[in-house]
Amino acid sequence: MRQMRKAIESYGDVKVTTGVATADSVQLIQMLFDGLMESLKSAEGQIRRGAIEEKSKSLSRASKIVLGLQGALDFDAGGEIARNLDELYGYVTRRLLHVNLHNDLEALAEVTSLISEIQSAWGTIPGMLNNRPTAVRLAS
Repeated sequence: MRQMRKAIESYGDVKVTTGVATADSVQLIQMLFDGLMESLKSAEGQIRRGAIEEKSKSLSRASKIVLGLQGALDFDAGGEIARNLDELYGYVTRRLLHVNLHNDLEALAEVTSLISEIQSAWGTIPGMLNNRPTAVRLAS
C-alpha cells in the first residue's frame, strides 16, 4: 500500500486524494491510470511547445505512477498476468526516460497507446473481481 500511496501522491490531484478513502482497489488503479494519461498528454503538449522543464516534470510524474503500478503487482495471485504487466511497466519506464532525453513524440505515442489499452482493460473488470484474486495487491 505504501508504494500505491506514493503513486497516488505523485498524481497530486486533490480529488483523487479525497476519493482514495472510499475507493476500492479497481477504482484506485483506474485513478492512477487517469493521472498517468493526464501526465502523458501534458508531456506531449509541452514537447510541442518546447516547455522542457514542464515536460520533465510531467514525465517524472508519469514514471512515478508507473513505478507505483508496478510495485502494486501481486505475483502470487496474478501469476502470468502480473509477470507480463511487470515487464510492460519496465518497458514503459525505459521508454519514458527515452522520451524525456530525446523529446521523441513517436515513443510517447507508443507509451500512450500501451497505457490506454491497459486502462481500457481495467475499465471492463470491476464486476468481474468480486471474490477473485487479482494481479494487484492493495493491503495496508
